[in-house]
Amino acid sequence: MALQPQVGEAVPMALVSVSTPIPHVRVVTLDNPSRLNSMSFALVGDLYDALAAVASDNDCRVVVLTGAGRAFCSGLELEHAGLPPGTADLGRHRMGLRAMEFMGGVVPAMRNMPQPVIAAIKGPAYGGGMCLSLGADIRLAGRSAVFCGAGITNGLTGCELGVSWLLPRAVGTSRSNEIILTGRKVDAGEAERIGLVSRVFDDDDVLGEAVDMAAGMCALSPLGLTLTKDTLWGSLEVGSLQTAVDLENRTQLLAGFTGNLNEAAAAFKEKRRPVYTE
Repeated sequence: MALQPQVGEAVPMALVSVSTPIPHVRVVTLDNPSRLNSMSFALVGDLYDALAAVASDNDCRVVVLTGAGRAFCSGLELEHAGLPPGTADLGRHRMGLRAMEFMGGVVPAMRNMPQPVIAAIKGPAYGGGMCLSLGADIRLAGRSAVFCGAGITNGLTGCELGVSWLLPRAVGTSRSNEIILTGRKVDAGEAERIGLVSRVFDDDDVLGEAVDMAAGMCALSPLGLTLTKDTLWGSLEVGSLQTAVDLENRTQLLAGFTGNLNEAAAAFKEKRRPVYTE
């Protein structure tokens, strides 16, 4: 059953919570601050549950993803990761593959949600935490935010959870390769300058700014938001300009069937805000 919280009500899970600060907006919070919201299998399992519940919540139009305490997410939990679900009686190698698939599927789950996702990031976004932020459609950072691909510094590869596909598209291949291959830290100021995040705010303000942005988006067409998200992601995966234009043409035509354009014209003529129900 989808979560249907009332405004101001928080729906807790063990390590992730979902709240509704204003109508139509859900805040999904990684909620294990004592471990800097690190990615244990338990936390990631709760995150899957929260994303699935919010995705199927027809009242929700925009999602904000954030972390409790002083970190967004410090990456893989190294000391108390636990075991991946569904791995009973599997050997070491099959269990390892299952674990990678479980962790790696979180970012595609974010991409497949119908609602746009805004990441509100404070403090460390390391390793998988940086990857989670890249799975969001919009990234806002507090001044304490710091990003790095921690896998390479932990004796693994720097590539996980889709970062080898996502980061070059956000900041270009030269910067992406340097960040991933060296494991160096990127602070909020540099992140904004290179396009890893779109805007930087004081730490105390970043979540509120994300909710305010979400509120503005909720005044737009719900179907328009969903189709726009799908088109933006889809256009990253097509092979030509013409294919992207064809995709845009079809989604624009579909949005045109809602009658929203007539409402926009009427609102302009009547000097009022349009009210979109579709």
